[in-house]
Amino acid sequence: MTDLPAPSGLPFAKMHGLGNDFVVIDRRRWPAELSPALVRAMADRHRGVGFDQLAAIDDDTDGADLRLSFWNADGTPSAACGNATRCIARAEMDATGKARLSIRTGRGLLAAEDAGPGRARVNMGPPLLDWRDIRLAREVDTLHLPLPGDPVATGMGNPHCTFFVADAEAADPAALGPAVEGDPLFPDRTNVEFVQVLSPDAIRLRIWERGTGVTLASGSCACAAAVAAARRGLTGRRVAVLADGGRLTVDWRADGVWLEGPAAHVFDGVLAPAWLAALP
Repeated sequence: MTDLPAPSGLPFAKMHGLGNDFVVIDRRRWPAELSPALVRAMADRHRGVGFDQLAAIDDDTDGADLRLSFWNADGTPSAACGNATRCIARAEMDATGKARLSIRTGRGLLAAEDAGPGRARVNMGPPLLDWRDIRLAREVDTLHLPLPGDPVATGMGNPHCTFFVADAEAADPAALGPAVEGDPLFPDRTNVEFVQVLSPDAIRLRIWERGTGVTLASGSCACAAAVAAARRGLTGRRVAVLADGGRLTVDWRADGVWLEGPAAHVFDGVLAPAWLAALP
């Protein structure tokens, strides 16, 4: 994905989708062991690079164009990251000239498509709606969780808890998100969304991401919020999702939940050998 000369450190790319930012390491060219400590150090916005999530690209041994792995800023793994998948797909399509890609993730085999200059769409797969598949702690109605605020649970490869509110601008994800993320109903913790329905085809979204905190946007959160709104009968299955960082489009089709939006490759860099060597 880069044409950097052979470095003495660890090359990376910085990307973002609507301000939801990522460090991307292409291990097809530069093999790297990514420990939780290394991920946390890179995520530090003052002493490292800074990101919401980290993604690593590998060759896929089962025939997909590439394989992606994801980590949250706290060093924990994640099976899904919609905006990072879109950003990497856009960069890979630009590099190869392909208009479609198959991408293997912890979520399964995903299809990505060219959606125009600087844009990409990806099929994030069918939503998980049963409590067992979402990995909740006990049997509950996922459309009406037994929590204050009557939220909805959705699985997009990672767990989501969506609250519908009268005014998303008045919601405080930083104050409300941590307690919900760690609620015992979610043994793997959860992403938390605060959603205001604007119309049958538009929602406003505020986000608390598991293992990261408040983010300007999130692809999997946008998908989960749109699915929850459609399940509640509040919207149709295709909606504009207006996050703090901008607009995504989510289309829940028969073959899965399609996510579309802008993707930006901001810069390439190399982590210095001395910095890497100083890590605990």
